[in-house]
Amino acid sequence: MDRNEIHLIIIGDEILSGKREDKHFKKSLDLVKQNNYLIKSVTYLPDSEYEIQSKIENLKDKIIFCFGGIGATPDDHTRLSAANAHNKLLTQHADAVKLIENKFGKEAYPKRILMADLPDGSELIPNSINMIPGFCINKHFFMPGFPEMAWPMMEWIFKNKLPPSNKIEFDQSIIIPNIAESLLIDLMNQIENDFPLVKMYSLPKITPQKQVEIGVKGDKRQVLSAMEMVKKYVKELGYHF
Repeated sequence: MDRNEIHLIIIGDEILSGKREDKHFKKSLDLVKQNNYLIKSVTYLPDSEYEIQSKIENLKDKIIFCFGGIGATPDDHTRLSAANAHNKLLTQHADAVKLIENKFGKEAYPKRILMADLPDGSELIPNSINMIPGFCINKHFFMPGFPEMAWPMMEWIFKNKLPPSNKIEFDQSIIIPNIAESLLIDLMNQIENDFPLVKMYSLPKITPQKQVEIGVKGDKRQVLSAMEMVKKYVKELGYHF
């Protein structure tokens, strides 16, 4: 496991159909950066028990932030999918039962209490908005689809479960007007060969002015050396930045 990489799973037919707009990615990106983590992947999934389970299984040894599908309605599959992916039984979590009973009283039964059925051995993630918790198994964190609930839960996760990473990705770039991206391909390949701890990127833009932003990210020392090589190469081509 790369300790500072996080995979997002965002669940909901309503997002894929356009009925709701995803707000999790941007907020996750902000919090992840604040704590020196990186978002490695983002996956949008339908309300499908099999697809959710399969994705969790594929990320078994990774850090996951999963949003949505932990309610009690028939289209909420995440709790069962997580249990199956981890080869756990779905069992009633005693502390979750107490929270739900305290919130709803007699109206917790017979349906709302189903939200206390969690993968065996799960830990709870506090929900400061409506007290109905999320849960985690190892480094897999499951939160509601409601952004206003999930965001404080993410903050709690970073404070209590994922201490700030000391692996900081350094990033430098320059913008080169009126250059063809193809002129930079050999340079980019050479840099990734010479500097194994960095990754190159190229971001072309057509309007309002043709330009390419070329950058290097990764280990600070190698980034600085690689960028000197980039600048020298661009100047030798006769371009300014």
